[in-house]
Amino acid sequence: MQDLYMTAMVQIPLMIREGKTTKCRTPSDIAAICADMRDMSQESMQVVILDSKNNIITRQMITLGLLDASLIHPREVFRAAIQHNGAALMMVHNHPSGDTSPSVEDIRITKQMVEAGRILGIRVLDHVIMGRPDNNNEKGFMSMRESGIVNFAV
Repeated sequence: MQDLYMTAMVQIPLMIREGKTTKCRTPSDIAAICADMRDMSQESMQVVILDSKNNIITRQMITLGLLDASLIHPREVFRAAIQHNGAALMMVHNHPSGDTSPSVEDIRITKQMVEAGRILGIRVLDHVIMGRPDNNNEKGFMSMRESGIVNFAV
């Protein structure tokens, strides 16, 4: 009898490979680099991997989710940083609604990733939520570091 269950292996491809000369120092820098995420119709979690001088090594999509949710785990978030010898990373995800307010789950996941990074020796510098500019948020993004919602100095 043939096996009725098959497992499909899917690898999310490398999105962008930046040159070592691109610096990423501020949430505005990361928002400019990831501006293409603003108009996505599904949530996407991406990481920007940095060297010890905050030069961008690579940007990778970690997950592509649903309209309003993505599943993520530390092993996927830190895999790219480990593979590329990254010293730090910035997490970036979009809200298709355009509202950059973090959900309770966004905050929980960010705290979990900061702690996992501490254990691995890979700093999580920020988690930026991409949305669209409006009257309440002219920038069109929100930095959890700048807002003080999460302590990144663990």
